[in-house]
Amino acid sequence: MKRSSQRQARQPEDPRERILQAATKVFAHKGFDGARVDAIAASAKINKQRLYHYFGNKDSLFTAVLERAYRGIREAEAQLELDPLPADKAILQLVEFTWTYYLKNPELIRLLNSENQLEARHLKSASSTREINAGHRDLMHRLILRGRREKTIRRDLDAVHLSVNIAALSYFYLMNRHTLSTVFEQDFGSDKSLSERLRVMKDNIARWIAP
Repeated sequence: MKRSSQRQARQPEDPRERILQAATKVFAHKGFDGARVDAIAASAKINKQRLYHYFGNKDSLFTAVLERAYRGIREAEAQLELDPLPADKAILQLVEFTWTYYLKNPELIRLLNSENQLEARHLKSASSTREINAGHRDLMHRLILRGRREKTIRRDLDAVHLSVNIAALSYFYLMNRHTLSTVFEQDFGSDKSLSERLRVMKDNIARWIAP
């Protein structure tokens, strides 16, 4: 009885937040097509009709989940203290941040994988996509401008390719680590492999951005 009470106490009071938390887990595990609203409602301990009252339909709920996931990484990124660092060191700090965030929030890359299979139809229709990612795009541009002034990075570095490369080096490894482990006959999810992967990523980016 006591354990049951503790589990209930950990449930968010806001029903919308309960739904979003449950939907994040179900969508990440099953993908958009495989996820069922009944399962999300049951996990959130909420009536399905009430879920529809808050979010309208499955597509709108998935859009809200994606927006929440993107806000999470962008808000965490905004808390980084990068200004005191030379631009090249700040970029490497971003590499480590992105890697660590993906490891701690595996639902994010699974949600993105599902959305890419849907050709980003939810993000395209979301009015907040530009606003959520504006700070990240601005950060990339500021780091490049500062790095050029400091002469700590190459002058032809492109902000978009920088952002894509940082995300891709983490995303591909983590999204494919089970198949990679099988193909190369080693555990790509071990602490040793993950630590080595971070070192390799930082080394790759450092060499690429060097003047």
